Amino acid sequence: MVKIPLAALALAMVISGPSYGMCRQALALGLDVSSSVDAGEYAAQIDGLAQALDDLQVRRALTGTTKGHVALLVYEWGGKNQQSIIQPWLEITDNTRVDQVIATLRGHNRSFGGQPTALGYAMGFGAVQLAANPDCDRQTLDISGDGVNNDGYRPKQAILNHDFTNIVVNGLVISGVDADALVGYFQQEVIYGFGSFVEIANGYDDYARAMKRKLLRELTVIAVSRLELE
Repeated sequence: MVKIPLAALALAMVISGPSYGMCRQALALGLDVSSSVDAGEYAAQIDGLAQALDDLQVRRALTGTTKGHVALLVYEWGGKNQQSIIQPWLEITDNTRVDQVIATLRGHNRSFGGQPTALGYAMGFGAVQLAANPDCDRQTLDISGDGVNNDGYRPKQAILNHDFTNIVVNGLVISGVDADALVGYFQQEVIYGFGSFVEIANGYDDYARAMKRKLLRELTVIAVSRLELE
């Protein structure tokens, strides 16, 4: 039997980094920062996501399972050339990691403003980030928005321009005057894949509640993993 020096083992562990086992879901969250979102609404959106992640039920859904962990990324989007990552991919293995994401969100300043609404490019950007994510059992892209696409290619074209083969796209509509029309638009243009859905926030003041409801729906549906189905 060949003996490997302890120093060599330690070096290998440093190089390879920590291992957290199977990733059950990669979740990319895209937040709308287009010109229709004013400063107060932006703050409500960022803080609403932080509140949702800090909710006890969401924390349990993120960390309280032996089925594997979740990898999380958060970005904001506006026009077709305006996308910015707020929270790079992070493996949510415990509550300390949840706290880290919340602190990042609450310490973040808006990347840009006054931009049009490029939903198609927002989806394309999310697909690119998911392609570079940790190796996860499922991939989910969430797009929050309060308006329809008015810049660049339409959302349906994003699916043709990028690989969405293993991606489920869900939407969080922040409703205003014509809520039914916007929900219908997201249902027709944005959501994609088996089990995809649209969650509705009744304005920005309702964003935290809607985000919590959406996260719980997404995270608890992973209770039966691909490995259990095989």
